[in-house]
Amino acid sequence: MILIKDGRVIDPQTGLDETLDLVIQDGVIKEIGKFQESDSYEKVIHAKGNVVAPGLVDVHVHFRDPGFTYKEDVETGARAAAAGGYTTVICMANTRPVVDNVETLEDLRKREENLPVHVYNTAAVTMGLQGKELTDMPKLLQAGAIGFTDDGIPIKDEKLVLAAMKAAKELDVPISFHEEDPDLIGNSGINSGKVAKQLGLEGAPALAEEVLVARDCLLALRTGAKINIQHVSSEVSVQIIRLMKKMGANVFAEVTPQHFSLTEEAMLEKGTLAKVNPPLRTERDRYALIRGLKEDVLDIIATDHAPHSNEEKAKELKSAPSGMIGLETALALGITNLVRKGHITLPHLLKKMTMNPAGLYGLDCGCIKKGGSADLVIFNEREKWRVEKFQSKSANSPFIGEELYGKVKHTICRGQIVYTDEEEKNES
Repeated sequence: MILIKDGRVIDPQTGLDETLDLVIQDGVIKEIGKFQESDSYEKVIHAKGNVVAPGLVDVHVHFRDPGFTYKEDVETGARAAAAGGYTTVICMANTRPVVDNVETLEDLRKREENLPVHVYNTAAVTMGLQGKELTDMPKLLQAGAIGFTDDGIPIKDEKLVLAAMKAAKELDVPISFHEEDPDLIGNSGINSGKVAKQLGLEGAPALAEEVLVARDCLLALRTGAKINIQHVSSEVSVQIIRLMKKMGANVFAEVTPQHFSLTEEAMLEKGTLAKVNPPLRTERDRYALIRGLKEDVLDIIATDHAPHSNEEKAKELKSAPSGMIGLETALALGITNLVRKGHITLPHLLKKMTMNPAGLYGLDCGCIKKGGSADLVIFNEREKWRVEKFQSKSANSPFIGEELYGKVKHTICRGQIVYTDEEEKNES
């Protein structure tokens, strides 16, 4: 048994926000209340001054496994998740081979069984991410996929998207969309604006995102499918999603910590480390995203954790791949740039990092309840720390060297302590 003593227990699902103790036994939360320390506990975690929350849930990660394991693999990805306070993550399907067949999916599911955190998989919407032929969605669902996405590549064929949504509605699973029309993009990964001009590049305009967001929200409205708009980056996209939700579309929308924390200006200082798809945009867009979070137009904070090697990111701006790692800094960026600046409360932030992402996939996690799985994060929201090293295999983060607030102290998954910041102290 583990006793977590005197923590500020926050559960977004029930609205609980109180100083309490938790007793963990056999992988579940046995009791919630006030308890005396005794010899019957194998371990006592003194959580006074710390927050005890549901383990974080990320609906959008790339563990690069199979095919690109020099960047990340399921083991290092799971360790990075645990270090960031995540106990549940959902991997994208753009691996090599693509997760468009049962064999690849079953191999992953088998290798993920004994990882320190819960790792789930999406499967591709189209064969080989080619946007031409739908995968066998019922068979992939039966083999363990929990949703579908061609993330990394937009699906251009409206007729195919419509068929995919109808199939997803029939199967009662979400389908997630990367919204960037390549026909409207000059150079991907950098916003089409003043910084792109300064660098002599054409850039990727917000319009490339907005036209596909509008299309897919309309198709969702007509089909009744549950869809997720991935990594929203523009003010107009937020307004489109707001309208479509009011009209009754079953739309979830996610925003990344990098998009609510940085603007296109970061490209000048951080170079390729700030290159992401869709790109970091203007201050006006950034504030629209924050307002979208505040007003619950944007439901989920997702990292789009996208590891790349140092060699890849050392290439010139046009050639370097887009993406940054995010699992180990996401909570701190939320606390530093949203909570401490008064945009949203801590319980509201946690709702977007636990309960809402779990809700997208109908997962039984993201909450604290008696008899529920003991998946928890314990963190100090006031502790300042410098971003220096990572559990991830890669280190492509524009936040290296930054001082952030909100330090993960312990991550507990299935009742086991899978990360403690004492490990970091011992390493240093």
